[in-house]
Amino acid sequence: MPKTTVCQLLQDKEANLALCAKNTVAQNVDPEYVLYDHPVCPRHVPFVLIVLSGWGEGREDEYNAINKSNCLAIKTLRNIYPYRWRTLKAHGEWVGLPKNTDTGNGEAGNNAMGCGKIIIQRATLVDNAIADGSIYKSEGWLHAKEGWVYGGTLHFLGLLSDGGVHSRYDQLQHIFKTAVDQQCKKIRFHILLDGRDVHEGTSLQFVEQLEKDLEELRKWGCDARIASGGGRMFVTMDHYNADWRIVRRGWYAHVLGDAPHKFESAAEAITALKKADPHCNDQYLPPFVVIQKKNGQPWGPILQEDVVINFNFRADRMIQISQAFVDEKFDKFERIRWPNVRYVALMQYDLATKLPLRYLVEPPRFEKIAGKYLSENGVRTFAITETQKMGHITFNWNGNKSGKTHEINDTYQEVQSENIRFELEPEMRAATIANIAHDALLSGLYDFVRVMFANGDMVGHTRDFEATKRACLAVDEGIKLLVSGVELCGGMYMIVGDHGNCDDMVQRDAEGNPQLDACGKPLPKTCHSLDE
Repeated sequence: MPKTTVCQLLQDKEANLALCAKNTVAQNVDPEYVLYDHPVCPRHVPFVLIVLSGWGEGREDEYNAINKSNCLAIKTLRNIYPYRWRTLKAHGEWVGLPKNTDTGNGEAGNNAMGCGKIIIQRATLVDNAIADGSIYKSEGWLHAKEGWVYGGTLHFLGLLSDGGVHSRYDQLQHIFKTAVDQQCKKIRFHILLDGRDVHEGTSLQFVEQLEKDLEELRKWGCDARIASGGGRMFVTMDHYNADWRIVRRGWYAHVLGDAPHKFESAAEAITALKKADPHCNDQYLPPFVVIQKKNGQPWGPILQEDVVINFNFRADRMIQISQAFVDEKFDKFERIRWPNVRYVALMQYDLATKLPLRYLVEPPRFEKIAGKYLSENGVRTFAITETQKMGHITFNWNGNKSGKTHEINDTYQEVQSENIRFELEPEMRAATIANIAHDALLSGLYDFVRVMFANGDMVGHTRDFEATKRACLAVDEGIKLLVSGVELCGGMYMIVGDHGNCDDMVQRDAEGNPQLDACGKPLPKTCHSLDE
């Protein structure tokens, strides 16, 4: 990919005219969005916000990839006097999650930063709706119920996990048991395996729990079975249009009942696929279809007049599959068959495009986000990261709405992520991001430069400690370049993490001690940390 910089835009006459228009401060500011000059951060001084995804302040021990990678820039900045290094809570109730044992995540962290306050997160809102019963009085639930009462099969699609980042098993369990209580006679489950927000290898436990529950449902007179599945990073749950092949695999398995691997149970699928490929894990498990023993036919393709409930509450990794279900003009891949189904999500995923139209629980509502304040007052923003995190620094930052807050004052640049496993190229696109952001800063065209480095989170999820150390060093080099740019232009900067991950890469017991396997080796951790 050729390098593009903001400075190169100055060579284009038409671009120059457009950029001059950007320099015009808004004359008619909405009274609700008036900004007054800050005593420490005046408007004419460039400000750079550097967001380190998956980068917390943890124990400085042998399981902290940041500590072991010897990140000189970060260490130097921490020790500059007067000390301005602070720790912020990035998990639990401090970012609107249900419990303080809930790890932070990109949506919660960037919602909080972009809105300047604690936003009650989706998991909490679902808990509240289940507790007060409003979920089962919603227009979305009544629409879905009408479908199964008239004979349609109810399909549940989502991440089978209790990680609490995208979904939670106890919420799913309450919903499908209520559906059976309300006359649902046939249910199929299309499950995405986690191993990312929960420990690797736990997918079999969740499948066994689900099978136990389904056996109980069958005793109640409901034909309930697992129909298809796959690993979340390889099947269905793509995000930010990074790789539509992931969504296509899911569509073929869930809707068409077509996958390269067919088994008589999900447990058999997990066991056999991992045995066949030692590099296969929960999050990258290939797509599979569960078939009937007597005739080899799939148990649950999604058909005309069926009902589909997407039980993920988080938006980013379910927007694309939702588009495939509801968009008549969808063209990202050949759907082969597009059944007319009642598609309902646990929550609305995109507030700007109202995707999907029907949902069970009202999503968080955002008022007076930071981006709107800035753009209304003529502050020129440049936001950049790579594909894997683009939605965090734009969509989540802007209150879970796609698009810009202002077509002239906002400039977003996405650097295309490589579609390979992150441990194979842990540096990702950090150098490119840093160079472009550095040029944007020095161009004088922007007042606020917002940068996110994805490495700490995306590589930290792989359990590969050596690769994560390389990822941290790549981010450290990017920080060094950006801070030098700030010094050159007399600007200001802030460096912040949106949640922890690469700072603690070992499973720990209740006392915080590393957990060991049968051979005495530390058990690696793939999920986020509770570090500040």
